[in-house]
Amino acid sequence: MVATNVKGETLSLMDKRAAMEAEMNAIIERLNQPGGPGLSGNLVDSEGFPRTDIDIAGVRAERRRLAELRNDHKEISEKINQNIEILHAARLGSKSSPFKVSGNEDGLNTQTSSAVDAGSSLQNVLLRHSPTSMDVDVVVSIPFAMVDEISDSSPAAEDGLQLGDQILKFGSVEAGDNLLQRLASESQSNMDRPIPVVIMRQGAMINLTVTPRTWPGRGLLGCHFRIL
Repeated sequence: MVATNVKGETLSLMDKRAAMEAEMNAIIERLNQPGGPGLSGNLVDSEGFPRTDIDIAGVRAERRRLAELRNDHKEISEKINQNIEILHAARLGSKSSPFKVSGNEDGLNTQTSSAVDAGSSLQNVLLRHSPTSMDVDVVVSIPFAMVDEISDSSPAAEDGLQLGDQILKFGSVEAGDNLLQRLASESQSNMDRPIPVVIMRQGAMINLTVTPRTWPGRGLLGCHFRIL
């Protein structure tokens, strides 16, 4: 029963996180629209006066809301990750310890059976809703970076990245330490070569490739990653 509750809680948290991501993406898009202040741009003009071309109070409110969502998103992602580890552990335990549901001869009870069923059920749900047949470890990975700035006509934009895309895997880079440095190194070492990228976009996982290359703008991709 406990594991069944964990499964239900995890699926509910996934729905809540997807709604958060949609709201975050909408805020990012509004702040980064042409002429907008961006996520951290100045709200005063070159002479130090408040800008008259934007709603300063509205921008501040949206930035504050985005910061709140980021914190909540991090907490929910951590909880989801913990729950998935619990359910996967139960599922792996079932493979090494066969048991009978009708009795306790193996030292396992019906609660263990529920944990195994819940773990298998969650994995099936994740795979069923995944747009690809990727390994389950990638399916349940937590995004480690988000595209929070992208230039028009940049390599990133032309290759399909969009504002708000969350990065699950970028070439050989996955979650860990020194992510910004590793992302930059991955781009530089693969200049003019396609890099496979796995992203989460509005709750859907997408595979695409981006090719770092020189272009009239800055960098090899023309986008900025914010570490989550």
